[in-house]
Amino acid sequence: MSETRCGFVALVGAPNAGKSTLLNSLIGAKVSIVSRKAQTTRATVRGILVEGAAQVIFVDTPGLFAPKRRLDRAMVATAWGAAGDADALALLIDARQEIAAADKRETAEISEATQVILATLREQRAPKFLVLNKVDLVERPRLLALAERLNAALPFVDTFMTSALTGDGLDRLKARLAAAMPNGPWLYPEDQIADAPLRALAAEITREKLFERLHDELPYQTTVETESWKDQPDGSARVEQTIYVTRDSHKKIVIGEGGRTIKAIGSAARKEIAEAHEAPVHLFLFVKVRANWLDDPERYRAMGLDFPKT
Repeated sequence: MSETRCGFVALVGAPNAGKSTLLNSLIGAKVSIVSRKAQTTRATVRGILVEGAAQVIFVDTPGLFAPKRRLDRAMVATAWGAAGDADALALLIDARQEIAAADKRETAEISEATQVILATLREQRAPKFLVLNKVDLVERPRLLALAERLNAALPFVDTFMTSALTGDGLDRLKARLAAAMPNGPWLYPEDQIADAPLRALAAEITREKLFERLHDELPYQTTVETESWKDQPDGSARVEQTIYVTRDSHKKIVIGEGGRTIKAIGSAARKEIAEAHEAPVHLFLFVKVRANWLDDPERYRAMGLDFPKT
């Protein structure tokens, strides 16, 4: 076992940089939910990759932004906590967005949000890697200029040009991060790709479908918990989940006219949960109003977050 390597790589970056998509592409399976909306990931999600003699445990973290609410503060604290515990840090930058923001400001300077992230990263002990994502959407000279500016602000061990969506550049990224892991025994079986129980992933899948179906701020006011998971004699599973909302008006929106919205959410979620379970799933969704769930320590524990006192 002395020849094996094993360690943790924290994927950090601004909301919507593509961390969850990158994680799923690196692992080759869906272990983290994805949405076009920002701040979808609330707690850390671990995906496990075997690359040669190395086992790399990627930690998808909530996006880094200026927190305003208690839930925001818990998410950002979780992200930086994961960064502090990691053996290596991979800063994911949406290259297209960063360059577009510079064009809008008519300046080549790094965006203020990225500068804040870089300033905090500077205090972290682990080696830092820069991952420019969505490079298939940007001209190469502009990518090289962006990489140069970012490395001038904070020298990185290595820089990668990737597209999480197409898979470009991921082989080199996997090999380099695997080589950066410390010597040691593997922490998980060779065929395990995630450390979260299936019932937790199932709740996240349903929450992803909420983000796809609902608009504006409403998805941020909801959370999903898998209340029961019962394996049936025929190999299928009966799954009951509760969607918590903060108001009666929100409950009506989630259910929809004639139950159309909740049926669509359930149908989409059931399909993906069954794929993860590799067997049929009978999914039953319930919607409950819990006005104070955003200030309820128990709900934060269920999400895998520490409860901020303020």
